[in-house]
Amino acid sequence: MKKGFNVLFVTSEVLPYSKTGGLADVSNSLPQALNSLGNEVRIISPKYGPLDERKLQIHEIKRLKDLKISINEKASRFSIKSSFIHGRNTKAQIYLLENQDFFKNKGVYYNPRTKKEFSNNDERFLFFSKAVLEILEILQWKPDVIHCNDWQTALIPALLKTVYKGNAHIKDIKTILTIHNLENQGVFPKSTFNKTGLPEKVFEEQLHGQSGKFSFLKTGLIYADKITTVSERYAKEIISDKVLNKGFDDVFHKRKKDISGILSGIDYTIWNPSVDRIIPYRYTYQEIPLKYENKRELLSKFKFRYDENIPLIGVISRMVQHKGIELLVEILPKLMKENVQVIILGVGEEKYQKYFLKAKKLYSDKLIIHIGFDEDLAHNIEAGADMLLMPSLYEPCGYNQLYSLSYGTIPIVRNTGGLSDTITDWNKPNGTGFLFDKFNATDFLKAIKTALNVYQNKKDKWYSLIRNGMSLDFSWKASAKKYMELYKSLTGK
Repeated sequence: MKKGFNVLFVTSEVLPYSKTGGLADVSNSLPQALNSLGNEVRIISPKYGPLDERKLQIHEIKRLKDLKISINEKASRFSIKSSFIHGRNTKAQIYLLENQDFFKNKGVYYNPRTKKEFSNNDERFLFFSKAVLEILEILQWKPDVIHCNDWQTALIPALLKTVYKGNAHIKDIKTILTIHNLENQGVFPKSTFNKTGLPEKVFEEQLHGQSGKFSFLKTGLIYADKITTVSERYAKEIISDKVLNKGFDDVFHKRKKDISGILSGIDYTIWNPSVDRIIPYRYTYQEIPLKYENKRELLSKFKFRYDENIPLIGVISRMVQHKGIELLVEILPKLMKENVQVIILGVGEEKYQKYFLKAKKLYSDKLIIHIGFDEDLAHNIEAGADMLLMPSLYEPCGYNQLYSLSYGTIPIVRNTGGLSDTITDWNKPNGTGFLFDKFNATDFLKAIKTALNVYQNKKDKWYSLIRNGMSLDFSWKASAKKYMELYKSLTGK
């Protein structure tokens, strides 16, 4: 008897085919972890622009070629291609939707040439959502659960329960909607709703707090059978905190019994200093001196001098308000007076980018700035830095603090969301980092100074923080088991 579940994991991005953030990593790793527990999870995602199909082993599926869907009374053709994501001992099948009208460009949400959002993002992801449901009958494979992610796939639960409710092949399928980022809600004018084919009651149900506009995400929150967030603390915060729930107080209050938090894991085949091929020196928690060789190499790359008594503080972040970048801007002049070196990797709002580039000239002997995103540099910062700053206003899960724990880099984080769930304050048993509570520059700088004091004067304590963090296991297996429990509660299997 089959013990697992059939799950269709629907996502707007997935490694190695597309990536803008952590969703791509989750979409790669979670399905594989679920499959290793006896489930059959298949992924479906758009295929953005041309890909190296030979290298990625992408194949055509004859019966899923040259299909047609109409959006706003305009027919558009698409094909579904197939590939596999392979881990060390697991794999997951992925379907890639190819379409020349909506997904011919390489950009996921933004035009890579203009750096602006695609003006037809509403139609792009409406088309994708409808295509997902249309192909299920042709596939001759029925999922027990469709697992949706963020606003780009949030219309699927509503479509399933209204437009497609008469379709015998898919009518009993349950839905989960996972919130990775509540900041982006897929808000569009009423004219977008008119393209969906959804009954008018759907628009009216989600209207409260939407200023007459249509929200993909809110619609999904109303119609999904279950809602999850990517950490336990964040699930509690969005139910109780009107600032953090971003205007969705009404729906979160009504659906609070259906909301649960499941902490995301990390892929230790990628983020693990003992096997990481990107960093110069591989190491374990028993080989901490090798970490400092990585620090030496990282500083050398930027022509900075290495001194074991000068801590290197890392920042790997999008430069946006909710990541706490404004706090970093506020404290930087005072931080630069300390005996530290700082390396910042990130991209985001123009005002922050300009500030840090200007600061780089002002503090040229202490501050390294790299505007943009560089996966290799991110690995080298995690391996070479002594501390990592994450002063987030809110943090649904957070991944860099988990990577830092794995690499023995001590996180200094605000006590919120997934940061609260994963970091234990330094002065407690099994401490792993430094926490501060209030979202202000004073408390942030105080936490950094506490860390600097421990680094300089309590070496035994510092090494115990490193060992404690590196000994933790945030692999996907525990999270996958919790998702299986949720699937079971939904399906009764």
